[in-house]
Amino acid sequence: MRRLYLRQGDKVMHLRYDNWGIGEVIEERHSSLSGGGCFVRIAFEDGEDRSFINDLDHQCCCYYAGVRLLE
Repeated sequence: MRRLYLRQGDKVMHLRYDNWGIGEVIEERHSSLSGGGCFVRIAFEDGEDRSFINDLDHQCCCYYAGVRLLE
């Protein structure tokens, strides 16, 4: 079972790239295959969409990369 960090509609910011502005999760993708990927696409205020791994058990999860939920 994957431990998901973000859900569609969550508002986030990146700790190292504040010039991106606030982001909103606009898409979640999950593989149905065993060991498959789990991703989110985030639309940031700078006009760019960026994709991140969304599995807290993965060493490259967006949380460990610096993406943080806004309260």
